[in-house]
Amino acid sequence: MHIAEGFLPPAHAVAWGAAATPFVVHGARSLIRDVREHPESTLLLGASGAFTFVLSALKLPSVTGSCSHPTGTGLGAILFRPPVMAVLGTITLLFQALLLAHGGLTTLGANVFSMAVVGPWAGYGVYRLARRYGAPLMAAVFCGAFVADLSTYCVTSAQLALAFPDPGSGFLGALGKFGSIFAVTQLPLAVSEGLLTVLVMRLLVQSSRGELTRLGVLVAKAARNRPASSATAGTESEVAR
Repeated sequence: MHIAEGFLPPAHAVAWGAAATPFVVHGARSLIRDVREHPESTLLLGASGAFTFVLSALKLPSVTGSCSHPTGTGLGAILFRPPVMAVLGTITLLFQALLLAHGGLTTLGANVFSMAVVGPWAGYGVYRLARRYGAPLMAAVFCGAFVADLSTYCVTSAQLALAFPDPGSGFLGALGKFGSIFAVTQLPLAVSEGLLTVLVMRLLVQSSRGELTRLGVLVAKAARNRPASSATAGTESEVAR
């Protein structure tokens, strides 16, 4: 992740920027609406953005000569849905490009698409699927954070392979090479990020149970303590979300 400034061909940089823009615009509208309707969520929203910023700023050297890092987008996607994370992820990547020299402005679109768009949607999709089929909350949170991290690097590998196909084996050969480079350190990092996200979620359950219930994270658990008719309504509400 964090494809470096000027690393992608100009046409690829423009194309990835165009692909990411609709998600960011939609996310900005969702974020503004959520803040207006529920200003009490601002603190938790800021904490989710800070979690993403801190984790994704940790550059860890890889034995293959590259660098890897967590992404931190799974937590925010589970709490506030993926569109909001498109905005928080973009802000994170922009500040990191300007202040930390992580990534760049020309490659911002590509980095946003992988970390702030695909990662949150993939992680949230797995989280929702796990919850739908009865997985405990913390197991679903782990799976969501793990997939959000790993899918980001899968997309980055594809972006690099499209830009720099292997002379002999083309896109697929390059995809395998880039993916194997990232996998050495990213697989254990994805597991670590999943465990850390579970720890943070446990703390939130203890300190912000009411807010998590409003956000739908604890709806299923609350429904079990209601009468049958109310429980059914609560379950249907969660599915709708």
